[in-house]
Amino acid sequence: MSRYLYAYLATAVAFCALDFAWLGLVAPSFYKAQIGPLLLDKPNLVPALVFYVLYVAGLVIFCVMPGVEAASWTKAAILGGLFGLFAYATYDLSNLATLKDWTVQISIVDMVWGSAASAIASTCGYVGTLFLTRVLP
Repeated sequence: MSRYLYAYLATAVAFCALDFAWLGLVAPSFYKAQIGPLLLDKPNLVPALVFYVLYVAGLVIFCVMPGVEAASWTKAAILGGLFGLFAYATYDLSNLATLKDWTVQISIVDMVWGSAASAIASTCGYVGTLFLTRVLP
């Protein structure tokens, strides 16, 4: 059980750091230019927190731990990238299908971002799990 906790902590730190940097520093002007009228002035933090808790759990269960069990960081990375692509595509393509001001450009950028961030976070979760299980009891 402690391996899952270590995996969760390592993956959460990595994914949250990446996503906060992306949304807060790298790409906010892109999102505002593409979907500004759809954005809240301040994000609703409760659903955001629920997303991060659930999404990281998905990364751990479906990407990080299969990589750990196979002793393969590349497996964790590939599964993470696919998980991110599928999850972000669900959101982005549904929005593209149902929202009149949602753009193809935002969908493509967001799906690439979700795939990359999830692959990186899963790799970090893999490495963090191995490190923490060796350092901590």
